Amino acid sequence: MSQFLGIWLLPLIYAVGCAAVFITTRQHWHIARLTASAALVATAGAALLALVWAQLAPLAVDVLGLTVALLIAVLGWVIVNYSSRYLNGEPEQPRFVRAMLFTLAAVALLVVSKNLLVIVLAWAATSIGLHHLLTFYRERKAAQVVAHKKFLVSRLAEVCLAVALVLIFTATGTLSLSGIETHLASLDVLPVSLHVAALLFALAAILKAAQLPLHGWLIQVMEAPTPVSALLHAGIVNMGGFVLIRLADLVTMAPAAQAALVIVGSLTAVLAALVMLTRISIKVRLAWSTCAQMGFMLMEIGLGLYELALLHLVAHSLYKAFAFLSAGETVRQARSVDFLEPGTARTPLWYLGALLVSAALVVASAAVWQWLLPAMAVPPVALLIVALGLASLLWLEQGLTGGQFVRGVLRVLALTQLYLLWHLMFAGLAPAPASVASPLVAWVVACFAVLYCTQIWLRCYPQGRFARAFFPWAYCGFYLDETFTRLTFKIWPVTFTPLQAQTLANRYHHAQSGESL
Repeated sequence: MSQFLGIWLLPLIYAVGCAAVFITTRQHWHIARLTASAALVATAGAALLALVWAQLAPLAVDVLGLTVALLIAVLGWVIVNYSSRYLNGEPEQPRFVRAMLFTLAAVALLVVSKNLLVIVLAWAATSIGLHHLLTFYRERKAAQVVAHKKFLVSRLAEVCLAVALVLIFTATGTLSLSGIETHLASLDVLPVSLHVAALLFALAAILKAAQLPLHGWLIQVMEAPTPVSALLHAGIVNMGGFVLIRLADLVTMAPAAQAALVIVGSLTAVLAALVMLTRISIKVRLAWSTCAQMGFMLMEIGLGLYELALLHLVAHSLYKAFAFLSAGETVRQARSVDFLEPGTARTPLWYLGALLVSAALVVASAAVWQWLLPAMAVPPVALLIVALGLASLLWLEQGLTGGQFVRGVLRVLALTQLYLLWHLMFAGLAPAPASVASPLVAWVVACFAVLYCTQIWLRCYPQGRFARAFFPWAYCGFYLDETFTRLTFKIWPVTFTPLQAQTLANRYHHAQSGESL
């Protein structure tokens, strides 16, 4: 069966555009906009062509790569055009354009390639390009220090990847994804070397996805231009999830890798979500949100829910790009929100009842979908997490009437149907769900139950003993980043003048307290 090669237009166009801005000394933004537009048109055209051609003739289409390539093309087009206006008047704009197109070309190569060596090299190149974007304002010492922290984390991840590549090639004799899948299909038991390789890939994804406790660089990297934050949070930090979905067959057969992803991902999701509640800076809240969402995505991969992880990746990328590029509007909207008045919270039993009603609606909706489409299967743990997420629509803290309750029920039902529809759409794009050990499922259920109970307890007793002890710790991120920060300065010391050192200390304090903007 012939391979569809139209997907390779995306990295090719970005590479040509990147070469052009390195060669020329003029019209950098014109070249960048033209490159982004051509990449979007070409990728969209390739997707339509693949859809039509696959119906007419036997054709092997990489639907996973094509889906994420289209996502990258859309994000690249939006961010490049936004950047051309946002950076108007800034010095050294050509350097920004070169780094941006280089990074986009590396990300595009990563998502379309099906060779592990190329994927790892492109992943490393993405990190290098991002480093230059994060340090665009070279005179800002805080930006330099945070970029150093990220640089060290990325290099540690790449050491893991290099060792994993050697182990995989030694065991399978190939680095082609199709060759690796064929080799794994012939095995009844995974050899130790491939177990270790899978765990190393999981660790690399954890490091590059800013999981606790090595998450500090993502929270503090607010010195870069806003378009860089949009690119980082929407199109780069989640590439670890994409690589693990590519390696689904290997991860499924490696319980240690699954356990690492589930435990680290779920803890990060819960703790980062709790910390986010205490933040007042919009961009810092969004950064903590990314930590939590990346943890959630890695947890889904560890549970073998690859189609849900892909859905999460795409939805989070689109949402986070919009959130960062419209951060000013977000501030205006936040000011108009009616916050919960003191004393209006309900009893804990009310919130538990809301969860039960939400769970009943979600489970009933899933049962109807599975009755209509017997081949459709949604894991119970996924339904539980959806029910926990939608239960807040039934809290009705601003007053309870029959109409408000019906409105809340209809919202839960509508969002559940939308979720199940997305699940059905993405099921054909990602590898099939895999089984996972029951203790890991129990761990996830316990983690999200603790998160829900903690939230309702804080709402019911905001001045209680637990709340007074909890908020200072959560406000400081549970002090998880301080140890890594001290270690960073030992490994990579930076010399400052007294004034620079004081400025850096002030900026670091503000970033930790959510007052950087």
